[in-house]
Amino acid sequence: MAEVPGWKPRPRPGHVALPGERITLEPLDPMRHGDDLYAAGHGEPADPRLWTYLPYGPFAPDDFFTWLDVCAANDDPLFYALVPYATARATGMATHMRIVPDHGVIEIGHIWLGPELQRTPAATEAIFLLARHAFDDLGYRRLEWKCNAVNERSMRAAARFGFTYEGTFRQHLVIKGQNRDTAWWSILDSEWAAIRAGFEAWLAPENFDAEGRQRATLEALREAASA
Repeated sequence: MAEVPGWKPRPRPGHVALPGERITLEPLDPMRHGDDLYAAGHGEPADPRLWTYLPYGPFAPDDFFTWLDVCAANDDPLFYALVPYATARATGMATHMRIVPDHGVIEIGHIWLGPELQRTPAATEAIFLLARHAFDDLGYRRLEWKCNAVNERSMRAAARFGFTYEGTFRQHLVIKGQNRDTAWWSILDSEWAAIRAGFEAWLAPENFDAEGRQRATLEALREAASA
């Protein structure tokens, strides 16, 4: 077995903001973020698939705010509101979760994005900020991504972000009365430098033309960084 020289348990993530160039991840505050989050998740234009694979939602307004209060009180999952600078409105949520400091393992999950945040550079930066905080700030060894194995959007996203597919846990959960086979994905600390370089190159202003279209894909830039 391989030794892990000098290993010490890692610190837990705290209720701190994670600022980027296009978006900031703010510790969830139901009073400050609640109205915007409800509009992002339930307003028009609606994403009919937004809540399909999550274990909760959609919500009636009162139920949503009760749920937010519970989320904000948690340390694991640790919830963030996703606030793009372009709108200054909370338009999605994400978490650090299943946090195991003794072994340096942490997961990102509970990710949902309102329609105006989907498929934007800010959305990609949000994932980068979560990963960078786990590896660079906290020193974790393994970052996990798990999703329903039939959730094609989440499976494509995991691959695009540089996670490696590890396998599927069959009949893992029952979600909303439906079977869930759970796909497991991961990034290891030994892989992070190239993945981080790919994110940084993709997010750089020069990677986008005057209309905001990417010049190179995230996958291509990560491969170049790995070469």
